[in-house]
Amino acid sequence: MAKFLYVYHGSGKMPTEEAERKAAMDAWTGWYDKLGSAVVDGGNPVGMSKTVMPGGTVENNGGSNPTAGYTIVEAKDIDDAVAKARDCPILMNPAFSVEIAPIIEMM
Repeated sequence: MAKFLYVYHGSGKMPTEEAERKAAMDAWTGWYDKLGSAVVDGGNPVGMSKTVMPGGTVENNGGSNPTAGYTIVEAKDIDDAVAKARDCPILMNPAFSVEIAPIIEMM
């Protein structure tokens, strides 16, 4: 099995109400349970990034498509990884997307 990086993109707000946070966590837990042993690293959300551009200029706002978090999964191939991502809870928000890339083992 190959490993794939899911990079979550978008700019949304974290739920502020306890019931909303619990519902979001329950959705993620349910999705991870469905993926089972395919989840290599459940990942985490990330904070606002900075982007270093050629020439050394820095974008402080995460750029045009900010990273929101990541997960690493195992799958047969990229099409299988895409199929697994289709049920990702982050996709319930139309402001978010999942980028999927194969991890190339160098060592």
